[in-house]
Amino acid sequence: MINLEKLKTKGLQKGLDALALFSLGVLLTKYTVTGQLRLLIHPNYTGLVWATSIILLVLGSIKGLELIRKKKSVSYQELEHTTLIPPILSSLILIVAVVLGFLISPQVLSSQTALARGVSESSLMTRTQPEIFRTFSKPENRSLLDWVRTLNAYPEPDAYQGQLAKISGFVIHPPQLPTNYLLLSRFIITCCAVDAYPVGIPVKLSNSNKAYPSDSWLEVQGEMQPDNLNNRRQLVLVPKSIKTIPTPSDPYNFSGN
Repeated sequence: MINLEKLKTKGLQKGLDALALFSLGVLLTKYTVTGQLRLLIHPNYTGLVWATSIILLVLGSIKGLELIRKKKSVSYQELEHTTLIPPILSSLILIVAVVLGFLISPQVLSSQTALARGVSESSLMTRTQPEIFRTFSKPENRSLLDWVRTLNAYPEPDAYQGQLAKISGFVIHPPQLPTNYLLLSRFIITCCAVDAYPVGIPVKLSNSNKAYPSDSWLEVQGEMQPDNLNNRRQLVLVPKSIKTIPTPSDPYNFSGN
């Protein structure tokens, strides 16, 4: 004998499953189209996310059409099964997560995240693996990541004395730095934002770093000079000009790029 209450529950479960799959596909599509996906994962995986969103949209549509068109009789035995989390609850959790994804936009990782992940002026130059870079490029054309890669390959500060630099990044105020220094930084993503780590270049100021709040974005132009910082000789940027810039739409660097 068919249990009507269980049939209603089964229909509700199928409806929620269809809604969860379809809405998740829509969310992933939104992230990809709006460019917000670059705040979450490496661009190498954009194609995979596109494929996943299409599959979810198709599966959600198929399940929805089945629910509308098919009026199958289902036996009591087909309805009996045990799961760790009730299917309806798991679908509701996914739907709530998707709704939050629509309401809360992905945010750029902050200086507090950088400090929590262990950024410091003494370890930044060894955080990235050495990668191929163009040694014949002009120093003033190097990005912040290019400078870090260059120093990883040849970490001798005196070799770069007087070289021009023009780099941009967000401001970090590590507690161990003197008050006339700040750290100009960028996050590097190898896979996704969860594994992102900060790299940066110390900037030596002529005044207090309080003039440049944490997380503000700066473009700094000046000369590279060796300096003794916290009992360690390393390269610092001595600015000739500092310009506040808006947060870039593409604020991260990506490993392998």
